[in-house]
Amino acid sequence: MILAAGLGTRMRPLTDTLPKPLVKVAGRPLIDHVLDRLAEAGVERAVVNVHHLADQMQHHLAHRKKPEIVISDERGLLLGTGGGVKKALSQLGDTPFFHVNSDTIWIDGVKPNLARLAEAFDPLEMDALLLLAPTAGSIGYSGRGDFAMAADGRLHKRAEQEVAPFVYAGAAILSPALFKGAPDGELSLTTLFDKASQVHRLYGLRMQGLWMHVGSPEAIALAEAAIKASAT
Repeated sequence: MILAAGLGTRMRPLTDTLPKPLVKVAGRPLIDHVLDRLAEAGVERAVVNVHHLADQMQHHLAHRKKPEIVISDERGLLLGTGGGVKKALSQLGDTPFFHVNSDTIWIDGVKPNLARLAEAFDPLEMDALLLLAPTAGSIGYSGRGDFAMAADGRLHKRAEQEVAPFVYAGAAILSPALFKGAPDGELSLTTLFDKASQVHRLYGLRMQGLWMHVGSPEAIALAEAAIKASAT
């Protein structure tokens, strides 16, 4: 599942006329960086939700062969990060699936991070396994982080005034069980992560490599410089 329906308000003015997933970094739209990672991980089918400037998204994705693209149409109502996934569950099947934000981008370490997520996911213990980046040192990120992580990988949400060591890097493996009992309509995925954490079924995996937060036009240049440096 790729989340690509957001309005991209922090990326304005670029997103006034262009969906954020189509903003280019290092010569390629953000969503193509994500799709390339999924294809390399062996994913054959990706469900992509669309809302903002959806026609542009569908036109771009129509040319993609690997993975095969299935559109989840949210033109009528923006459902949020959790509601969009719940709407698409019938297309995703009844087994755990990769969940990736369309605007996340990273440079892998020795072993691809999506492969590491797949190896680490335990459906008996986990409803969600999140890829985490260090709060300090990630390119383009200046927030307080999202989670603290216990030695066994269980996650605890950052308290309001604290600084947490890890930030969610926008990639995860989710179980359909995470959405059991969730209401239809607009819903935040954060709410479901909180629920999973309360029953000790929210886990994290520290990424290997470098995560880049491309949240504004200014962050594009930082990400491009990091990608260029990694290639030399």
